[in-house]
Amino acid sequence: MKVLIINGPNLNLLGKREPDIYGTDTLSDIENWLNKQPEAFGHSIAWFQSNHEGKNIDRIHSAMRNVEGIIINPGAFTHYSYAIRDAISAVNIPTVEVHLSDVNNREDFRKISVLKEVCLKQISGFGKHSYLEGLKTLVNQE
Repeated sequence: MKVLIINGPNLNLLGKREPDIYGTDTLSDIENWLNKQPEAFGHSIAWFQSNHEGKNIDRIHSAMRNVEGIIINPGAFTHYSYAIRDAISAVNIPTVEVHLSDVNNREDFRKISVLKEVCLKQISGFGKHSYLEGLKTLVNQE
């Protein structure tokens, strides 16, 4: 399976940004860790990160006919990006929304996801394991 993992704003600061919430792993650490997990073997995984909404949308669009699944950690775009929601819906690629922290046990605004309804599932609160659970969800979908 070809999988694209998209990471939104501020995820380039992982390991430095609020490590008590997001952990001490960098995004590169998470990428290297996931790529070494047995569940990743036999799958092609491409990683992308941008702090810019339009670049994330362009990357989703370019995934058409190139990938079979998307894992997206949209960061703050989760709460208000109808443009990313529309892009996910438009490309018709199975997508899983992931978050490192438990968004349902944080500030009220973090509990709102405008993307959740166009994704197969929302996974949050498992740290880097949220990405692994996202991969398992895509691989095991019916």
